[in-house]
Amino acid sequence: MTMMNAANDRRDPVAYVISITPFDRAGRIDEAATRAHLRRMAEAGLGIYVGGGGSGEGFALEESETRRLLDLAVDELGGAVRAMGVEPRTAAQMRAFVDEAARAGVEACQIYSLDPGHGHRPTMLEVEQYFDEVLEACPVPAVISTHQSVGYRIPVALLATLVERHPHVIGVNCSHGDLTYLAQLVDALGTGIEVCVGGPLQALSAWGLGAHGFLSSEANLAPRLAMGLVGAVAAGDLTLAFDRFGTLARLHELLYGNGGIRVTKAVLDRFGLPGGGPPRRPQLAPEPAVVDRVLAALAEWGLAELEGWNSPGR
Repeated sequence: MTMMNAANDRRDPVAYVISITPFDRAGRIDEAATRAHLRRMAEAGLGIYVGGGGSGEGFALEESETRRLLDLAVDELGGAVRAMGVEPRTAAQMRAFVDEAARAGVEACQIYSLDPGHGHRPTMLEVEQYFDEVLEACPVPAVISTHQSVGYRIPVALLATLVERHPHVIGVNCSHGDLTYLAQLVDALGTGIEVCVGGPLQALSAWGLGAHGFLSSEANLAPRLAMGLVGAVAAGDLTLAFDRFGTLARLHELLYGNGGIRVTKAVLDRFGLPGGGPPRRPQLAPEPAVVDRVLAALAEWGLAELEGWNSPGR
């Protein structure tokens, strides 16, 4: 497929939220808040991943908690949810997560790249063997992740081979800063495989290259903003698209520059929105002055009006 064809033959733009995992003050999964938060994301029109290692704090979940989180999400959303999980050390770890996701009834499961840890990097033959082992045993639609967190990229040729070899692979989540790599990936896979970038900063570039959409942590706080960008692009409204993208990009920097999901939860708490509350240890809640600073910026941008929030409490 030529680059021109890839850019002109595309599906509707999409966005997925990497959902937070709400906890109560005792550190347990807050099931009522989880359901309410997922409803809020779904009502905005977002696709939803749960259990992720970043926004979802999946690294801090026990196996029984991950199982319960998947069950809650599927029950609340009628199966219209995807499982993400965390970076695995072995194929067996990834397969165990896939089995739980399939048992719960998710619509798809992300397959993270292999992460041996301790600064080690697998060979590409080992990476191929890992994906084959996991994908051959995966009973649900799969989305392959190539992510900067593991310290390497999966070669485009290998991704194309895996997609061809395993027909139930429906997408690739690409979280790297190299737009040349992204363009090569889109051209190699075509529009039949959904390609999404990790985070909103590459959203406009991704759509311009023929990719399908983006993943977002920021949408946990501002789902209407994220979907406003999607809607503006779908409608061809460049003025609105640039406005929504500019705000979303600044929100990305504001949140990550002040603690990421920690401050996201604190802001949700201040506005009385579901999902607020403490992060899971070892992460700690941000200082009140940090939250005040973030709220001041949000007020300047008029985000509360866009999202339909009430005035924040203290």
